[in-house]
Amino acid sequence: MNEEATLPSVIESIPKEISGVDEVHILVVDDGSTDRTIEVARDLGVVHFVRHARNMGLARSFRDGVDYALAHGADVVVNTDGDNQYPQERIPDLVQPILEGRADIVIADRQTATIQHFSPFKRAMQRVGSQVVNAAAGTALPDAASGFRAYSRNSLFRLNVVTQFSYCMETIIQAGNKRLRIESVPVETNAKTRESRLFKNIWQHMFKSGIAITRSFLMFNPHTVLVTLGVIMSLLGLVPMVRWFVLWILGEGSGNLQSLLFGAVFLLGAFLCFVLLVIADLLRTNRVLLEDTLERIKRIEFGGPHLGGSSYTVVDLPEDADGVDEVQRMRHEDGS
Repeated sequence: MNEEATLPSVIESIPKEISGVDEVHILVVDDGSTDRTIEVARDLGVVHFVRHARNMGLARSFRDGVDYALAHGADVVVNTDGDNQYPQERIPDLVQPILEGRADIVIADRQTATIQHFSPFKRAMQRVGSQVVNAAAGTALPDAASGFRAYSRNSLFRLNVVTQFSYCMETIIQAGNKRLRIESVPVETNAKTRESRLFKNIWQHMFKSGIAITRSFLMFNPHTVLVTLGVIMSLLGLVPMVRWFVLWILGEGSGNLQSLLFGAVFLLGAFLCFVLLVIADLLRTNRVLLEDTLERIKRIEFGGPHLGGSSYTVVDLPEDADGVDEVQRMRHEDGS
């Protein structure tokens, strides 16, 4: 949005040729710009655009850009920002692990501890935020908030952006829980060109990122939260209940009804947690089925997999295999 001043530096620094890549195309996602962003991009030779009539936000812009790229046959999609904070000349390093089949997603590590315009507090929060995301996703990424990324076509079929704020945290948690392979490449960012338009201050960013992380974590791991709460509430409920029961046996229970009430409330809360756990597990099963259907629809809509193919290949076995004349089995990426 409104990047006419920095867009020339971004586009001119994007490599026109990359080893192992047949064609390089630049797509500009215009999120409701009111300046000459589109005209500047056209003057620089860009022919691919996604335009929003009004500002829709980062997550929607990313999703629409991905849909456009997949529809036009992209095998690898690289995302960078229009403010020129990322070193576009490092794009070949980002896509190389995907081209070699080692990774589905590659995320640039900005090495935030070395960024001069980051305050000590912001550096610390970036580190803590990455640790939280890694814990939720089962990954070990040094910079989870980095938006400078490369995605394989196959990974984009499996990822679904549902947040309205930023896709960065959500896609990592999804990718980690869906067992996609993620690598990190260290880069040095360019000098700061402007203040962030994604959030007003660090507190707003932390709040919205926290909501996105929590929602994504609960989507894949509701049992972790509900079982923990259920066990804690059960213990808090059993202790006063046992205390009351012992006092009742000793003939002193009439004066300790508050223990009975306290225990009953927490045991009821524990029961509700376990009921919600059953519902959440059923919802998770339904989500998995819906995501599988959505992935298949994407492959049909966008022409199926290109680079990397699907997550399995069909292997023809000899006629006498297992005593069956004609057998076909699926070989997954993990070799099974």
